[in-house]
Amino acid sequence: MLIVGAKGFAKEVLEVIYQTEVSNPIFFYDDVNKDVDDLLFKKFLVLKTEEEVKQCFKMYGKEFTIGIGNPLLRHKLYQKFTALGGIFTATISPLSVIGKFGNSIGVGANIMTNAILTSDIRVGDGALINLNCTIGHDSIVGDFVELCPNVSLSGHCHVGAFSFIGTNAVVLPNITIGTNVIVGAGAVVTKDVPDNCLVVGAPAVVKKFLTPLNLI
Repeated sequence: MLIVGAKGFAKEVLEVIYQTEVSNPIFFYDDVNKDVDDLLFKKFLVLKTEEEVKQCFKMYGKEFTIGIGNPLLRHKLYQKFTALGGIFTATISPLSVIGKFGNSIGVGANIMTNAILTSDIRVGDGALINLNCTIGHDSIVGDFVELCPNVSLSGHCHVGAFSFIGTNAVVLPNITIGTNVIVGAGAVVTKDVPDNCLVVGAPAVVKKFLTPLNLI
């Protein structure tokens, strides 16, 4: 398994993979941060070039996951490493609690320790459900959404693709949050949120509108 990234969140993804007692070799990739050693924790090789990635996929399997936050960056990395021949792979902590009925988790999603998903929940491709998040019944979390630690989505919520929900935010039942939305840390969302905006506060209000995404 290749973990894209070799700093903060990537280390948490490593922990999730170890929780699953995976036997295959684990590698990291970081071509940006100059302070990252060639071996992380003096054990895991950090790849630095695309050619190394191709060789890794050829010799050790093509599975990769993303160990970096930020919805748009995650999508770009998904495109890059898929183009290099990788297979986008979900990592799901066995210490999360996922209900037995009606749930689906998209390819490449990261479900972290102590996350709780009840029933009839759809998690999109590349989504990040962080530590201690709770998602209530009949909710939809779109592609490449990021839920920061301790986010609470009530039942019948819909979070649009590429949205970011900050730490400790609460979304009340039957709320729809649009695409490319940022919800500030600690916000309480009490009504629907349109696409392409930043909302903060309790109750959450729109503070500014964002440039629509131009995905290629």
